[in-house]
Amino acid sequence: MLLVLAVTLLLSAVEGSLVGSTPVASALRQLGEPAPAHYLPPNAESARKGREIVLEGRTTDAKGRRTDFVSKYYSCTSCHNIEREDPDLRFSDPEARLPYVKAKGIPFLQGSTFRGIVNRESWYNDDYVRKYGADKIGRAHGDLREAIQLCAVECSQGRPMEAWEIDAVLAYFWTLQFTLDDLGLGPTDLEKLNQGLAVPEQRDSLRQWLRSFYAQQSPAHFYDSPPSKQDGYPGLSGNPSRGKDLYELSCLHCHQAGGVSHYPLGNDQLSFRHLNKMIPKDSHFSLYQIIAYGTYAIPGHRPYMPHYPAERMSKQQVEDLRAYIELRAKK
Repeated sequence: MLLVLAVTLLLSAVEGSLVGSTPVASALRQLGEPAPAHYLPPNAESARKGREIVLEGRTTDAKGRRTDFVSKYYSCTSCHNIEREDPDLRFSDPEARLPYVKAKGIPFLQGSTFRGIVNRESWYNDDYVRKYGADKIGRAHGDLREAIQLCAVECSQGRPMEAWEIDAVLAYFWTLQFTLDDLGLGPTDLEKLNQGLAVPEQRDSLRQWLRSFYAQQSPAHFYDSPPSKQDGYPGLSGNPSRGKDLYELSCLHCHQAGGVSHYPLGNDQLSFRHLNKMIPKDSHFSLYQIIAYGTYAIPGHRPYMPHYPAERMSKQQVEDLRAYIELRAKK
């Protein structure tokens, strides 16, 4: 029901005066912006199927038959939220994100949120070229459909999605687009936009001004483990209170009992003692190793752990997590 309402609101907000509930993409189009290549007209049924793929990993085809799971190992929400996760949409700041997602009761994950993904202008940015190679990234970087497919096949270690499945996911993503309210625009800002609609020579500058309220891409820069895992990242001291939040909102999202990981963790001392013992080791069980580099799918064992770019977990937060693990291992 809520999904149908969201699609109905999108349809009603395409043209007319700009208000807080107006989608950002609709406002840009009214200001003379061509629709992006990944634009789809609202379609409640397609969006419903896309939501099922994102949350459950499968849906039903045109004949009502259940599709195969896209991935045997993960769903999209293993690594991505569907809600807003940054208090300031202009910046991808993990330090600001942690208390924000904690207050909302959502996890702290490796992948960027799907909220507003259709408002971006590129995907798989920056150092992801190093991970997947220029050929794959060349397609996925500038094409959201290709990015969805790359995520299915490479990130999820799943099957290629059919074109209608990709369009279904895309239709769902359009229900998660930003509105002018999301950008924090007030009455004066809305008045400025509405007045500009009638002045063609102002529209270009207004489009640029509107874009200044949110990032058009999700940055991704990788970092290495510290020179000495025993000493940790130079000059940084961990805060166990923040580390507790990271452990509960990030680590346990996948590693708790019943999670997608084959390496279970909990709040028991055995878990913390093992994690603490492995910190200085050259092993993917070391938090310094696994956070910075992750693991890779190998023949016979395709599930793997994605690593965290700096914009998703900072070096300071790695030290915070270590401080919490060390504290709990001693109790």
